Amino acid sequence: SPCVFSTAAQQRSTGDECGPEDPRDEPKHPLSDCALEHKAIKLEEQVRDLTERYRKALADSENVRRRTQKFVEDAKLFGIQSFCRDLVEVADILEKTAESAAEETEPSNPNPTLKKIYEGLSLIEAKLQSVFAKHGLQKMNPVGVKYDPYDHEIVCHVPAEGMQPGTIALVTQDGYKLHGRTIRHALVGVAVESQE
Repeated sequence: SPCVFSTAAQQRSTGDECGPEDPRDEPKHPLSDCALEHKAIKLEEQVRDLTERYRKALADSENVRRRTQKFVEDAKLFGIQSFCRDLVEVADILEKTAESAAEETEPSNPNPTLKKIYEGLSLIEAKLQSVFAKHGLQKMNPVGVKYDPYDHEIVCHVPAEGMQPGTIALVTQDGYKLHGRTIRHALVGVAVESQE
């Protein structure tokens, strides 16, 4: 048994037997240099394609993340929009009540109770407007401003006496904006040229 091993080792070293161990006599691999080069080019194209797809997917996911973040921020800012609309109606009632109380308190007939009610209503109205401002809700005061269909709703036309046509001459109901977004249009009268 040890002789056989040494004989095979000797044959390999002396070159007596030509077999697949001899690199000179090995059959050529079926893939030639040209085929290997072609395969490498194909693999490079696949890598480029996959890299481009990866970049696009990354950009898409970043866009989705940004849109989602914007949606969440808007939800935080404007989530109270319907609540603000309801509170604005309460502010209107409060303002009209304060105006009525002011008209009833005449200098000739000062009613101390009515005067205190008026002062209390005025304080409540001022506090309510400061709370509105704290949360980004602002009353629009459009008198003298050019008409804007995004902020105003025309309820009447008035003759332009000393005003430029197309500007707002009177406000019948105040409008409100929440963080710059109109949540209630101001009901306005727009000045027009009188036709005589």
